[in-house]
Amino acid sequence: MRLQVILNNWLRSMRYAVLTVGIILTGLLAFTARAADPPSFTLILRDQGFEPAELQVPPDVKVELVVRNLSSRPAEFESTDLHREKVVSAGREVKLFIGPLRPGAYEFFDDFNPKTRGRIIAR
Repeated sequence: MRLQVILNNWLRSMRYAVLTVGIILTGLLAFTARAADPPSFTLILRDQGFEPAELQVPPDVKVELVVRNLSSRPAEFESTDLHREKVVSAGREVKLFIGPLRPGAYEFFDDFNPKTRGRIIAR
């Protein structure tokens, strides 16, 4: 009987220990996921073109690209080099991920106005 009480107490203590470790690990995983968020870069599209026309990003790293369309008409961010194509309504923004990119230059343009061009430079 006494052994049964000791065993029950030990099992209860182990449950609390496992629960505590689980909570700690969950917190660590959430912190690690947040710390691993990719760097973010912004391209602004105005009626005159992209700003900046050349955007530098780190090589060999996945990055988030935010494209804000501040022009009065819809635009389409397109890049055959990056294999990306995204329509951006006037006054709106889109987020997309690119990379990891090898060092080099990658061209992009507004498919609705192909003269509006820019480059992403990974270095």
